[in-house]
Amino acid sequence: MSRDVDLASGEREKRQESVPELVKELTRDISELVRQEIELARVEMTEKGKKAGLGVGMFGGAAVLGMAVVGGSMATVIIVLDLAMPLWLASLVTTVLYAAAAALLALRGRDELKETGVPIPERTKRSVKEDIQWAKTRAQSKDR
Repeated sequence: MSRDVDLASGEREKRQESVPELVKELTRDISELVRQEIELARVEMTEKGKKAGLGVGMFGGAAVLGMAVVGGSMATVIIVLDLAMPLWLASLVTTVLYAAAAALLALRGRDELKETGVPIPERTKRSVKEDIQWAKTRAQSKDR
């Protein structure tokens, strides 16, 4: 109850302030609000950047594994499989296995990037909309 009385008396004091004082106060409030929104956007973009980094790292892993497909380990597997089947079939089986592993990593990386979403700071966007609504409401109440 005491808080309501304090707010009511504060409102009365605001109504008695001159227009230039009110404009000055509104300008100061908006400046502070803009600074806070910029900081929120920076923090949110940092979070999204870290999340995107994980997906990009998985794509990097897929690229490394893709290079291994043509590397020495592939030759080793082919040689081992050649003991049990024709050389052409051993080469085909090995290639398919390496390609499947690379595709799996690529799909996981893509999913991580999709989860990150569009690089728009959503919380900041919502907060700015709320701030605009607040400023409109405050401006309308001062007009009365």
